[in-house]
Amino acid sequence: MDWLTTVDHKKIGILYLIFGGFFFLLGGLEAVLIRIQLMFPDNKIFIGDTFNALTTMHGTTMIFFAAMPIIFAFMNAVVPLQIGARDVAFPFVNALGLWLFFLGGIMLNVSWFLGGAPAAGWTAYAPLSTIVDTTSSYHGVDFYVLGLQIAGLGTLIGGINFLVTIINMRAPGMTYMRMPLFTWTAFITSALILFAFPAITVGLVQLMFERLFDGAFFDASRGGNSVLWEHIFWIFGHPEVYILILPAFGIISDIVSTFSKKRLFGYSSMVFATALIGFLGFMVWVHHMFTTGIGPVGNAIFAIATMAIAVPTGVKIFNWLFTLWGGQITFSTANIFATAFIPTFVMGGTTGVMLAVPAADFQYHDTYFVVAHFHYVIVGGLVLGLFAGMYYWWPKMFGRMLNEKLGKVHFWTFFIGFHLTFFPQHFLGLMGMPRRVFTYQPGVGLEEGNLISTFGAFLMGIGTIVFLINAIATARSPQNAPADPWDGRSLEWAIPSPPPEYNFKQTPLVRGLDAFWKEKMAGNKEMTPAEPIGSIHMPSPSILPLTFSIGFFILGFGFMYHNYVVVAVGAVIMLGSMFLRSVYDDKGYHIEPEELEDKGVKA
Repeated sequence: MDWLTTVDHKKIGILYLIFGGFFFLLGGLEAVLIRIQLMFPDNKIFIGDTFNALTTMHGTTMIFFAAMPIIFAFMNAVVPLQIGARDVAFPFVNALGLWLFFLGGIMLNVSWFLGGAPAAGWTAYAPLSTIVDTTSSYHGVDFYVLGLQIAGLGTLIGGINFLVTIINMRAPGMTYMRMPLFTWTAFITSALILFAFPAITVGLVQLMFERLFDGAFFDASRGGNSVLWEHIFWIFGHPEVYILILPAFGIISDIVSTFSKKRLFGYSSMVFATALIGFLGFMVWVHHMFTTGIGPVGNAIFAIATMAIAVPTGVKIFNWLFTLWGGQITFSTANIFATAFIPTFVMGGTTGVMLAVPAADFQYHDTYFVVAHFHYVIVGGLVLGLFAGMYYWWPKMFGRMLNEKLGKVHFWTFFIGFHLTFFPQHFLGLMGMPRRVFTYQPGVGLEEGNLISTFGAFLMGIGTIVFLINAIATARSPQNAPADPWDGRSLEWAIPSPPPEYNFKQTPLVRGLDAFWKEKMAGNKEMTPAEPIGSIHMPSPSILPLTFSIGFFILGFGFMYHNYVVVAVGAVIMLGSMFLRSVYDDKGYHIEPEELEDKGVKA
């Protein structure tokens, strides 16, 4: 019950990690099944709509229900600690965002058992997504629309929560230009969420009206415009790529700095480069649409804007390399993942510049070259960054150190498997192999590349299993992680592992960039407090975020099946939760100074 009602950002971070990990395994399984189908030419294991459903569910699950929540796991677990706060600004809203995401993911995945999963591609292009067969029980795209609506609302309120937290709850002395890079990337990511997610929300509402209430926004046969959906989707979808990758940049920045025993090279330029990437990310969405016939002027403008993003990204790459240069580098598992991220992401960025040339994109588009590029950015970038963050912050989150030997086995199997999977796909694409097609002809030179690619996917799966074994074995060991296992530089390493429920006994006083490192260099073993020991106010746990989300979940089913009794039940649960939250004035509770001493904390 404690976990179902918690509003503690650290527990919510752990729940995000567990739920996101579960969906990561589901999406990974779908990827392996896709690769099994493509292992040999003329395979007939998963064909037609089954294959289409696998590709749709793999993309949707990995982007929205695996990568996003694991990013939110780290933001929850780390950002309040890095800025010296006791929690996020709105703990109740934080819990609500968690449960909305989880139940949205469940709604999408129960489609497998209720008539079939969505099979319109993870981008849900019209008219594939607007076709409604009233004679069958198939509701796949409805599950997609409602699942993403529910989860997207959770993500949006989570982003707003972190914006307010970082703006308002920084410790004394923690100016913007003293924040660790991970906090900066979380801040800019949250701003991107605030501006990007309303676009996909509007698009999904329109698609919902089209499918459930006979609207005509995207159906060209009834006066709609199918390209309109592409614009709405990619106005969200391209900033979404940066919503995913910027936190990974922050993780890499913190890890490279810590394990080089050096301040991050060019800190100010890193901050401005991050902000510029976020800004330019909203100006490039049409590079996904060069083949839709927008015309040479529009294509040229968006091509130039796309290439411009290479500049701030290049600044980051060189800053990471200069941070490593001349440092006392320790190759822990976290740092191996972080340093491997750098050349892998550069490869993904290079093919991105190739795809930014409209004339070339006409050839690359809808081939496996795009699949290779996307996965070099998202897996070779984001997933390597997330694994680096796992090994780095695991002791802070759980109070236990992951096994370093198993970690290195995990790295090499996953890293080699990744390159075996996606490197050949560049050449398969250049040879003309179309993506989203379940088979290919024998005798045209595609067999070897696909066989190697499938073998690599199995190797990535083995690496993930090794990580799971590591996590489970570690969970069975006692909590023995020191407060500062890596000789860290930022505030999260100044308190015990795992942190107490109130985080900081006294709000710390920040006296410079790399606040904890600065105190250590001055000969202090802990942070200088900015306040005397006093009563600490804490928010009360609540079941209402969960009941609200369940009500929303039931409401979605009612609309989908046009069962208005179910709609009424969901609405009553949802509105009842809102009413109880409104009328019950929860003032929270206090932890008194003498209780801090009772808990073994030296006053």
